[in-house]
Amino acid sequence: MKREATLLKISDCGVVAVIRAQSAGQLVDIAKALVEGDVIGIEVTMSTPKAIAGIEKLADALGDKVVVGVGTVLDAATCSAAIHAGAEFVVSPVLLPAVIDTTRKLGKVSIPGALTPTEILTAWSAGADVVKVFPATAMGPQYLKDLLAPMPFLRLTPTGGVSAKNAGDWIKAGAVAVGAGSTLVTKEAMAGGNWAAITANAREFTAAVAAARK
Repeated sequence: MKREATLLKISDCGVVAVIRAQSAGQLVDIAKALVEGDVIGIEVTMSTPKAIAGIEKLADALGDKVVVGVGTVLDAATCSAAIHAGAEFVVSPVLLPAVIDTTRKLGKVSIPGALTPTEILTAWSAGADVVKVFPATAMGPQYLKDLLAPMPFLRLTPTGGVSAKNAGDWIKAGAVAVGAGSTLVTKEAMAGGNWAAITANAREFTAAVAAARK
């Protein structure tokens, strides 16, 4: 998939599921449940056991229905391995130029993490396609508005503290999409194989995003 197509699909959906699965074997079932709720952005974090193998299996099984990405990437080697396994976007919790460079050289979407205005602009100038505002928990949607006022060209996505209740507020503040982890794919649902609960959560998120965009 070309970078532009990946970006468009992520922004159109407006929600990226940040999955910290208990095993790579759960990923396909989790992704199917998310797709049922219209969430197609699937970020498999490197904290998932055998994450690279899981990404490959997920991309093979559902690559035409979802946009598979990798999260918690802290070095260029992991970035490259995940992309070759099928990741279309690469997310980091911090700004790592080597990871941005590797992602761009391999033609995929780069989403590094940053928090301060200087960090965010530095990430953008280094080649980020979207900057992950992290941790967004303590900042709130107004922070995005404040950032975009002098720098409207930025594409931002918050991660940390995003729920179905406030997802719409983030979108209204200017986020291209929101990243949601445990509030979307809960530990309880994963542990019990309660895929219907994940689908229900996904529908709440996508409904909130759609309502905010009207």
